[in-house]
Amino acid sequence: MLSIQSTERLTGGRISGDYWDLDELINSIYEVIGDENKYYDFQGARQRILGVCLQLRKATRGECNVEFVANGMHKGIERQKDILAPEKNVYFSVEILWPELIFTTLALNDFIDLYNEHIDNNPWNPYITTIRKFQSVVTECLREQLPEEHFNVFIHLMFTKSPKYFRYATQYVDVLNLEYLKLSFEERKENLGAFAIRLMVEDDEYIALKDEILATANLTKHEIHELPIRMKYPEHIEW
Repeated sequence: MLSIQSTERLTGGRISGDYWDLDELINSIYEVIGDENKYYDFQGARQRILGVCLQLRKATRGECNVEFVANGMHKGIERQKDILAPEKNVYFSVEILWPELIFTTLALNDFIDLYNEHIDNNPWNPYITTIRKFQSVVTECLREQLPEEHFNVFIHLMFTKSPKYFRYATQYVDVLNLEYLKLSFEERKENLGAFAIRLMVEDDEYIALKDEILATANLTKHEIHELPIRMKYPEHIEW
């Protein structure tokens, strides 16, 4: 079963599941966000979501964390059924920085809307259902970390503006990731809700960054999502 828990230092969310849980989520996201020729004005968001999918795929290959989780089997069942069976299943997990994970959760709403409009609006579509499950476990994990009033604001803003990330300067997610990494554990507890809201409200810092990127894009004739940000992540992250 797919699950998400906050990491020990509140640095990010740890996404965990067996191989098929993670593989189903990855394939559902691939289906809904479409190939690189679709939804061009959402390419920045699409690329960031694909970055999270890459981390999930690495997890399924055992390149991140491997855990053993009780599966409900015990000696009584073995004797009753006259079988020998493992009592634990192999689970894979990977950590994603909280601003990145929140952005991914929010941006998937845009792609769900696009998919419903252009591909399939069946409310029982299995790909959408899988993504909604992922979004629900992210938000439930956030509920455990945020004060009630902050969480209520987050949920309200999550559905009040659509689309959120049309031609979005996704370099701002890097800015928030790096700002968040510099905070202490106590500062993260106090400010996680504010970071979530900053991903949904185009504040002065975001507008200034986007204006700068657009000016560069006009000179270089690049698209906004093609311009890298000159900021380096630390080689080691304490989760």
